Amino acid sequence: MGPTKQKAARLVVDLASTAGATEFIQVDNAHVSGVSVITGGHGLRRFLSDLSGDSQGVVSIPTTLNSAGCDHEKMEEMGIDYPDFLEQQFEIVHSYSELGIEATLSCTPYDRGIEIADGIGSWAESNAVCFSNSYTSLVTNRESGLSALATALTGWTPKWGLHLESNRKPNIMVNVEAEMSNLTDWSILGDWMGKQILPSWELPWGPMPRFVDLPRASFEMQKALAASAANYGCPMLWADGITSDAPDVESFQGEVTFTEKDLEQRYRELSPRGRVDLVVIGCPQASVGEARETAAAVRARMELGEAIPDQRLWLFMSSHNYDLILADGTLDLLEEAGALVLRDTCPEVTPYNRSKYNHLLTNSLKAEHYLTSGLNRIPTSVATIIDCVAHAFDDSLVDGPAPQLGGDSVKPIHTAKTYQESPFESMGRGIPSQDQWEVSGKALVTDVPITYLGYVNRDTGVIEEPGHPLDGTPIKDTVLIYPKGSGSTVAPFVLMGLIYTGYGPMAIVNRDVCPLTLPAASLLGVPYAHGFMEDPTIRVNTGDEVSLSLSEGEVSLRVEARSTED
Repeated sequence: MGPTKQKAARLVVDLASTAGATEFIQVDNAHVSGVSVITGGHGLRRFLSDLSGDSQGVVSIPTTLNSAGCDHEKMEEMGIDYPDFLEQQFEIVHSYSELGIEATLSCTPYDRGIEIADGIGSWAESNAVCFSNSYTSLVTNRESGLSALATALTGWTPKWGLHLESNRKPNIMVNVEAEMSNLTDWSILGDWMGKQILPSWELPWGPMPRFVDLPRASFEMQKALAASAANYGCPMLWADGITSDAPDVESFQGEVTFTEKDLEQRYRELSPRGRVDLVVIGCPQASVGEARETAAAVRARMELGEAIPDQRLWLFMSSHNYDLILADGTLDLLEEAGALVLRDTCPEVTPYNRSKYNHLLTNSLKAEHYLTSGLNRIPTSVATIIDCVAHAFDDSLVDGPAPQLGGDSVKPIHTAKTYQESPFESMGRGIPSQDQWEVSGKALVTDVPITYLGYVNRDTGVIEEPGHPLDGTPIKDTVLIYPKGSGSTVAPFVLMGLIYTGYGPMAIVNRDVCPLTLPAASLLGVPYAHGFMEDPTIRVNTGDEVSLSLSEGEVSLRVEARSTED
């Protein structure tokens, strides 16, 4: 079947081995992420180039594509100042199209006006994974862009994780005591939940919360909750009275309570300080309902004779929903007011012109999470849609210089690591595509997941996540030991880029099944190990001299010399 499908098949087999799957299942449809120039980067472009020229290398099942980094028809209005951006973006989209993938360029494949049938998906967009598992009949694991592509090419995926009913159980209880009357309230709740997670909690498939005492929720509220919870790897959630009933469990890894005080505090922390340069709405891409809510707020200001100066409001939508608001007049109203309505892209994957924009305002905690990361590293505040629109019309509502990222306000991420002195040796497993290897070097260890997209510098390999135990540390030439990847499903493309350029690790050890990390190691031959009898993220120190060897599928990990305790 040609080299492209052979590569894909090897990756699917590696994933099956890592997950301990005993069989494969056929997949009905796939959704592939990693499209924007600033997310997939040179790792994505080089990988797609390696796949080109294979006439048999086309997808076996219906496959759609995530959002791109720009609206190619409105490049001038967006003011993108990035060398050859449009050329590189066309190259990426064309490469996917050559593989037979439908270039929908949407991060909301569940919002296309069609009923999602029962079946198995292989989706690689974090918000879409959480939404489909939680509110629809489609079942999908939280795939990476690469694992979803491998499934799309072969039509098969390992039967593991959320495909098994026994794993579809809540592991965090979230009691909600806030009123939750606004769309942004729901976005804040999902993000707040993620920030409560402790490394000591056992969440092999990611945090899967059960929310209790939530009011009735609109489609937009459901979408906002799933999207922000997915920032922290949540592949599925339950909300009493909104989703299907949560399965009974004997106990939860943690129980937390979200109060009105918590909600108010987050609004205070996220409120704009300093002049807002641009308002962005639609992350994930706006539904028709969100566009109409934005238009209603805009209309109220227009009736007072006001207009939005300098297109200070950007609304991001899929082409499907753009056409719907074009037909019902919502688009005309927004554009008449001075808003810029964009297709095929979303706020987090757009490269902003920093000569114009140094402080953004949004209604989405998903947008805030990634905009403040290394993707754009741009200060971002959060408010309701009504308040966002008010700032778009009036740039004097908050005066003063743009806020700065970081500083003393950054809270350290919880870690359970302590210095280890006793000897350590343990056996784990490799992956089928790798036969035999030996590696020795200095360990870089954390019990906190690593988010590659936006929080690992794609050029230097330095972890850049304020509050993370390894913030400021390069991963180059280390034996990198961590639980798993988190955040965006584009992670393996970032890791591949670092490996291609020599800034990646010499070997990788994961504690948990990690489809966000394994694909890069599998396809590029980086020694990879997992499944150790004792947790190496706790038993190995950063700076320890370690040796690993793979033989007949088993990996030996041994600490040769302990680091000097800090």
